[in-house]
Amino acid sequence: MTTATTTPPANARMLGLAHYAARAVLESVLTRHGLGFQQQIVLRPLALAAGPVDRGQLAADTVASLKVGEDSVQGTIDELIAAGLVETDASDVRITDAGRELFERITKETSAASARIWGDLPEEDLLAAGRVLTLVAERANAELAAVAE
Repeated sequence: MTTATTTPPANARMLGLAHYAARAVLESVLTRHGLGFQQQIVLRPLALAAGPVDRGQLAADTVASLKVGEDSVQGTIDELIAAGLVETDASDVRITDAGRELFERITKETSAASARIWGDLPEEDLLAAGRVLTLVAERANAELAAVAE
């Protein structure tokens, strides 16, 4: 006799558990390459940009994404510069060849893990999850804005 299992509805705890599990996979790769989570978050848009990025805008975007302080992000940019992964010219920052090579290695490793995690999920489930997660993020950001007032 087989017992039927039911999937519980999504909630904040379930979202958090999925986030931390996925982040742990990412951080295991980052650790092997000597990079921290916030460093990777800052490095990514520089790797994807066609040219230099305004440092202030990069910091503002990272603050908005990670919900961390400006000083923390500026410190992370300075760490990446000191490590030779990013270079600066006046108010702009850009990824170096070493930074791009590291980003590409990390992306290759994390892409393989992502394929194993996400690869066989039905498209309609991914679309539904995307709609729900977008709405949850919008509402959480609105809640944060209201609390900050």
